[in-house]
Amino acid sequence: MEERSVNITPIYQGRVIRVEQHDVILPNGTPSKRDLVVHPGAVAIVALDDEARVLLVEQYRFAARRTLYEIPAGTLDPDETPLVCARRELREETGYEPLELQSIGGIYMAPGYTTEYLHLFFAPRVAYAPLRPDEDEFIQLHRVTLSQALAMIADGTIEDSKSIVGLLKVARLRGV
Repeated sequence: MEERSVNITPIYQGRVIRVEQHDVILPNGTPSKRDLVVHPGAVAIVALDDEARVLLVEQYRFAARRTLYEIPAGTLDPDETPLVCARRELREETGYEPLELQSIGGIYMAPGYTTEYLHLFFAPRVAYAPLRPDEDEFIQLHRVTLSQALAMIADGTIEDSKSIVGLLKVARLRGV
């Protein structure tokens, strides 16, 4: 069932991604083309404060053309491990550092056209330890109970796939 790439044509190199067009041979021997967005990978963290409230960030997302509620997340830097990235991103986006951090799996964001794999983490305990946010990020922090976050998924307030998956995984872990 595997497709074999026989030629790669670079299309675009950006700050975070690159776009390639691949000439492939399908499993039945037929040639075809695949457009591919190459992404370094990312992390997302479901974090709970000392009152067991979920830390959500609200930020404008240009591609969606609106403000979204999300769990903290960010792109891996070159040679950065997902664990190190998760610690950094949580501090940058929320001002809290994880006292405990456990992997809860991961997801391919859109495997039909991108290599992006997102590592999911759960931080059941955090401590205030802010880092300076990225210059291009304008984020508002919100704290909600896990039940409220699940209601926000149900009513469409939370639309972001990584947040939905992460929150549902943590709800299952916690028996909610």
